Amino acid sequence: MTSKSRKSPEPSNAPTKRPTPTEKLVAAKGARRVEAPEPAHAPPTPRPSGKLGVIIDRLAAKTGATADELVAATGWQRHSVLGALSRLRARGFAMQLDAHADRKAYRLEIAAKPASQSRARS
Repeated sequence: MTSKSRKSPEPSNAPTKRPTPTEKLVAAKGARRVEAPEPAHAPPTPRPSGKLGVIIDRLAAKTGATADELVAATGWQRHSVLGALSRLRARGFAMQLDAHADRKAYRLEIAAKPASQSRARS
């Protein structure tokens, strides 16, 4: 048997170019451009339940609540209560600190509605 030599259409010393993953993806989609959908607005933050719900209930009262009252209501340490207040503010719950005589009470603002959450965190 005689062997036949097959010649490739390209010279053997020419570098071969492989398609990049992006080029493969574009070729697979038929080179059509896909438009990204408009980002949907985030739904309002739901009212937390559990101990955060207890904190919100106490803050929504007419007189508000001091940090010590929130410590007694939740069983948490003071720094944990203050951290929870900070996290509620970050979630969109507007609150203010009222200082009368020796009492510094945190209260939810009257028109306080949770705003949309800007960053995802659970």
